[in-house]
Amino acid sequence: MRRTVSHLLLVLPVLLVAFSVHFPAFAQPPVILPLPLPPQDTLLSPPPADPDAPRFVPIDTISYRFIGDGNFSWGNVDRSLMVLRTEAVFGGPAVFIATNPRFAYGRQNKMLAERELYTDLNVEVLKQNKVYGFAMATLEQSNLRRIDLRQLAGAGVGFRLLKNDRHDLTFTNALIHESTNFRERPTIVTQRNSARLRGRHSFQNKRVRLSHTTFFLPSLGDFSNLRWNTIISVELPLNRWVTIRSNFENTYESIVEPGRKKNDTRVTFGFSVGNKR
Repeated sequence: MRRTVSHLLLVLPVLLVAFSVHFPAFAQPPVILPLPLPPQDTLLSPPPADPDAPRFVPIDTISYRFIGDGNFSWGNVDRSLMVLRTEAVFGGPAVFIATNPRFAYGRQNKMLAERELYTDLNVEVLKQNKVYGFAMATLEQSNLRRIDLRQLAGAGVGFRLLKNDRHDLTFTNALIHESTNFRERPTIVTQRNSARLRGRHSFQNKRVRLSHTTFFLPSLGDFSNLRWNTIISVELPLNRWVTIRSNFENTYESIVEPGRKKNDTRVTFGFSVGNKR
């Protein structure tokens, strides 16, 4: 009897091992406890991203228009003048970038009279405020005034004088560095104060629009070295995209090439196409 019991005790572990191997579902898997994670530092870890939060976009609006102006005459004096302009504005919550390149070409009695190229870049920061900052740069060539290259750059502050649905009036003042390469005169390099008054106005329920820009640029080193420029435009919108317009431009420079007049005035008529108002 004792021998039988001892045999059973020896065989029982073997049977248990064989049973667990052939029937693993009845065997209990080992329990693995997760390791405790260290507490996160809420000051160093970034907050979770909010999918509904608005994203910052530096440029969210683009407005533009293409302008063609000119005048033509025949008879005792054959004269033709064509002016092509582009206005483009890239706006965002904090920065406005604007450029207004133009090209003028004119002939008189079959001789080249005018060939002017002008391009600029204006960057305005926080323009929606009453006081804002801006920077500007321009390049210019003029066959009429015999300027091979004029370049200037500067920065200053702007003031919003009036802003409503019908009127927008601003005044800016900047310090600029200017270099002018004449064809015959020596190159003139000077620093100027640039004062600018710019406005846009609408009348008759926006059926008539008036815009004007005036620059006054005295030299800080020589007050006899003076320049100004005024552009006045009257526009009649035909629809959302097309506008007929007339443009008046007056330019004055106290230092000019020999044989050139100091003052030039130009009146043109044309149209514009684009979404810029």
